[in-house]
Amino acid sequence: MMRVLIADKFEDSGIDGLRKLGCEVDSEPGLADDSLAEAIKQRKPEILVVRSTKVTANMVEDSSLSLIVRAGAGYNTIDVAACSANGIYVANCPGKNGQAVAELAFGLILALDRHIPDNVADLRTGKWNKKAYSKAKGLYGATLGLVGVGQIGQEMLPRAKAFGMNVVSYSRWMTPDVAAALGIGQANSLTELAAQSDVVSVHVSLRPETKAMLGSEFFGAMRPGSLFVNTSRGEVVDEPALIEAVKSGKIRAGLDVFADEPTGGEGTYSGPLKDLSGVYCTHHIGASTDQAQEAVAAETVRIVREFINTGFVPNVVNVQKGETASHLLVVRHRDKVGVLAGVLSALKDDGASVQEMENIVLKGAQAAIAQISLDKEPSPDCLVKVRMSEDVFATNVLPVGG
Repeated sequence: MMRVLIADKFEDSGIDGLRKLGCEVDSEPGLADDSLAEAIKQRKPEILVVRSTKVTANMVEDSSLSLIVRAGAGYNTIDVAACSANGIYVANCPGKNGQAVAELAFGLILALDRHIPDNVADLRTGKWNKKAYSKAKGLYGATLGLVGVGQIGQEMLPRAKAFGMNVVSYSRWMTPDVAAALGIGQANSLTELAAQSDVVSVHVSLRPETKAMLGSEFFGAMRPGSLFVNTSRGEVVDEPALIEAVKSGKIRAGLDVFADEPTGGEGTYSGPLKDLSGVYCTHHIGASTDQAQEAVAAETVRIVREFINTGFVPNVVNVQKGETASHLLVVRHRDKVGVLAGVLSALKDDGASVQEMENIVLKGAQAAIAQISLDKEPSPDCLVKVRMSEDVFATNVLPVGG
């Protein structure tokens, strides 16, 4: 029986799901810092589940942990390097909050365009100012520029279409064919995107190459009167440059994330954005809908189930991509519990080491395709053993790069 420690707020459905897997679950959302380090030391959990709680090197060194699941998209609050050094998998739940974040991003866009918070604030003081607030531009026919077109960015596309907006994107991985398939334009640089857009919305993860990627050059290229929205990570923006652009009157901004925001559920904020006219800030709530949290909880349970049953960790973020992989085993199979466990058992007996694995469930959830990178070609006997399962439709072995 694996012991799971949950050190953050987590849905009851997720706790019940973990217990149904046979796990012994301790849920203490108040654990943090020294109390969390002590709990890990004393209770010796194999699996740790967190959301915004920080996981530091001293917590994982010489611990019993095998897996840490970040019940959310990012993982910058976890010392991934320390986990890797101590043989601990780190996984996250990307895309499960995509709809919620996209909804808030569009809420901020509408709030900026129609000055909704200012409308409300004035009326609460008894002030009526229809003359000033009747000057919105409107979104129909405007161009939405997306910085990043991952799972959350792609959730922006149908919403933009519903408002009659054109979309242009900047993404390092996107090819012209992909952009054409999505029905969106493609900018060659961030400054080109800024110059083409009436509204810019940011949807990138925080990595060394994205830190402060949006600075003076970017804001200088934005159109006068345009809107800037960030619901990703505050650190991807050079905040002083953003503040200067807002103060100049050139742009207005809607931010769910920003520098020096409080880390807890409650606190105080006295930073430069507090009283800055032209900026609307929310309280880092992009993923905070019931729907999103239920989806994240279900994904967390799935990650733990796969880890327990097969040793494979979906969404793992600290496994080096398999440079030693020589062959790819493709298995078409029924989407049933235990099928992949049988495949992996056969590979283990054959002495084949799994470098990477992806299991794609097809529409209707009746069948799936597993792609398994191996460090050697599986033997004929191994393939026969895999194919003996009535739930395996077919297998195919390809040399990597071939």
